[in-house]
Amino acid sequence: MSLPHAILTALLEKPSSGLELTRRFDKSIGYFWSATHQQIYRELGKLEQSGFIRALPTAAPARGQKKEYEVLPAGRAELAQWAAAGQDPKPMRDPLLLRMRAAAVIGTGGLRGELERHLALHRAQLATYRAIEAKDFPPERDSEQDRLRHLVLRGGIELETFWIGWLTDALDTLGEEPAHR
Repeated sequence: MSLPHAILTALLEKPSSGLELTRRFDKSIGYFWSATHQQIYRELGKLEQSGFIRALPTAAPARGQKKEYEVLPAGRAELAQWAAAGQDPKPMRDPLLLRMRAAAVIGTGGLRGELERHLALHRAQLATYRAIEAKDFPPERDSEQDRLRHLVLRGGIELETFWIGWLTDALDTLGEEPAHR
């Protein structure tokens, strides 16, 4: 049930249309909670039906015009209740780890290339996070909201750093792939 709460969070930060939400998800929330354009629009409809959000009135409604949404008091209360509730961590499900386990049984052919590809992806993601950190979190931005947002970003930085170290170690442990005969 986290996607509706991610949308409520984004709308409380700034009332937005579905398209704007999709773009914002791609640039921020999507780094830790992804959603497709269709999922976002579907959830907007459900949130509106539940009385958690409403479309802002427009001066001259026109067919095909973007609806901009805002959070209603019931939506704020729902988000506050959800944020305060406890939740156990989810077990990790990572296809790469499963592939490595399978390679232990059937052989490592092609595994090195996949590990190198993942390493490059994690390095690129870390570079993206570092660029966001430098741009969005200068030392003078020190409000509680900024500190919490920065903590989320630092969590992503730490995860990418972990994966880079772990993948580097995995590649070292795997050694060179044998030459094809």
